[in-house]
Amino acid sequence: MGCGDLVLELRTRMLSLKPGQVMRLVATNPGAEEDLPAWCRMTGNTLITSRHPVYMIRRKTI
Repeated sequence: MGCGDLVLELRTRMLSLKPGQVMRLVATNPGAEEDLPAWCRMTGNTLITSRHPVYMIRRKTI
């Protein structure tokens, strides 16, 4: 899965979470180390943990 695909899949799955809920994501794509923090900043979600390949992301609150 490329990073573009990863971000699209992440967006879809994040929408299924309630605001404030946390998702654990395992992303083996090397680009994830840069792309996931950038995606979180752009979308307002919080990157809690970033230890490649494991990421914890909190869905933004309304």
